[in-house]
Amino acid sequence: MSQLTSGEEQLQWRRWSESRDPEAGDTLVKKYMPLVSYHVQRISATLPKSVSRDDLRSLGMVGLFDALERFDPNRDLKFDTYASFRIRGAIIDGLRKEDWLPRSTRERTKKIEAAVEKLEQKYMRAVSAGEIARELNLTEDEVSAAINENFFSNVLSMDETHKEHEEKDGKLVFKDEKAVLPEEQIVKQELYGDLAKEISELSEKEQLVLQLFYKEEMTLTEIGQIMELSTSRISQIHSKAIFKLRTSLSKAM
Repeated sequence: MSQLTSGEEQLQWRRWSESRDPEAGDTLVKKYMPLVSYHVQRISATLPKSVSRDDLRSLGMVGLFDALERFDPNRDLKFDTYASFRIRGAIIDGLRKEDWLPRSTRERTKKIEAAVEKLEQKYMRAVSAGEIARELNLTEDEVSAAINENFFSNVLSMDETHKEHEEKDGKLVFKDEKAVLPEEQIVKQELYGDLAKEISELSEKEQLVLQLFYKEEMTLTEIGQIMELSTSRISQIHSKAIFKLRTSLSKAM
């Protein structure tokens, strides 16, 4: 983020809040624009290459402008936290409104699902991405990518009922995560246990990529720099890991 001292930023916020000073607004947008790039990088990691990052960036900028318009600097909430929800929400909403998944990918996903069902009935066990790929004359990367893209598509469709926050009277209200029914808590604990077990069976590289991406919240490019691998290679490792987890967990549920 562009460098502003605490006093300078407070001054810009005061000018923006009191008179919507365009220069102050422009300064604040420039300071927090890296947040847009950050969320575009993370979300695009699970999307097909046909989805333009420029389009995602445009959606993210809408979220940033919206956050700037709505944010009250007098509230006990950091702007980057508030803006992150707005930016991510704007990107997700934009993707949900558009049929971003190509028809060819949807058709390929249907073929993969049919192949999985056929092979599992034949072998009476869970099948690997390699076996699916050989059945359909595809590469393992193509199979993993299609599964991963369809998985994110399903997440988008469910996102509406699983938001971590909601709007009331124009204000961001966070839900009480502690308000969980006992039976829900049991199911969650079981799922976490299953997930931890499946993650432990991934390769060392796959575990490291997932840890850095989801726990340390690093971008694929940053992970690639640490592991001395290309961003595309890190993306492949991420996709394969997600494919393995998804197929394994689907059997446990």
